[in-house]
Amino acid sequence: MKWPGQTNVKRDGLASSRSASPLFSARKSLGQHFLRNAGLARRVAAAAGNLSGMNVIEIGPGPGALTASLLETPLASLTAIEIDPRAAPALDALRLRHPARFRLVMADAREVALPALVPPPRHVVANLPYNVATPLLIAWLAEAGAFAGLTLMFQAEVAERITARPESPAYGRLSVLAQWTSEVAIVLRLPPAAFLPRPKVASAVVAFVPHSEQPPPSRFAAMQRLTAAAFGQRRKMLRQGLKSLGGGALLEAAGIASDRRAETLSIAEFDRLASLLPG
Repeated sequence: MKWPGQTNVKRDGLASSRSASPLFSARKSLGQHFLRNAGLARRVAAAAGNLSGMNVIEIGPGPGALTASLLETPLASLTAIEIDPRAAPALDALRLRHPARFRLVMADAREVALPALVPPPRHVVANLPYNVATPLLIAWLAEAGAFAGLTLMFQAEVAERITARPESPAYGRLSVLAQWTSEVAIVLRLPPAAFLPRPKVASAVVAFVPHSEQPPPSRFAAMQRLTAAAFGQRRKMLRQGLKSLGGGALLEAAGIASDRRAETLSIAEFDRLASLLPG
């Protein structure tokens, strides 16, 4: 898999573009942290790779720094979903400058079926609000086949969990769900100083390229139950952690030793187990 240039943004590189104050203050209740300047927004947009001809969906555009950078690319259309009404004036100004390519939807992204918004090919790009990033990701992974790609910013710790490999401390439920449905890689890292207000943690952009073959909804639901049980008691042997799902009998049917622990299983082994569970 060839990814766009994987880069880090260091503290001393933040002055390369003029810093700007957001048009309104970020709200902690909405998990908002705005990119500090246009240069950083362009780096995030570039991390999405070639967007030519894509119908892009942006989640939580806020004042529109990333939105403006995305509109500089050869995308076919951009639909932004924003819950905060304070962002509307800045985003309306962008809509007036790009009436044929930009649409604003004022809504909670958790309540929007993204594939219904735009035709394929679809690509989601977002600096995700920290407080809803994980539930949004899981919902999109459940329909990963609807997207050509997703380029999403998370807290660095979450990004590490998404891309973690078996036998590593960060490997867990998100790792399995993400890698089962997509090729994933961290393509950009940003320090806290890249944002206003400055968060306490670093951030990272993860690129997702969905696999050509996707599990049906019933199998995805089974995998959610399986990974929740397996990693809910990760210190225990799987025969105990999966007791509610069949325990030793389930593991024996999948050809997996019952004394193993969840963090040692490969994605293929989790797939084998999920295939044995009812939808």
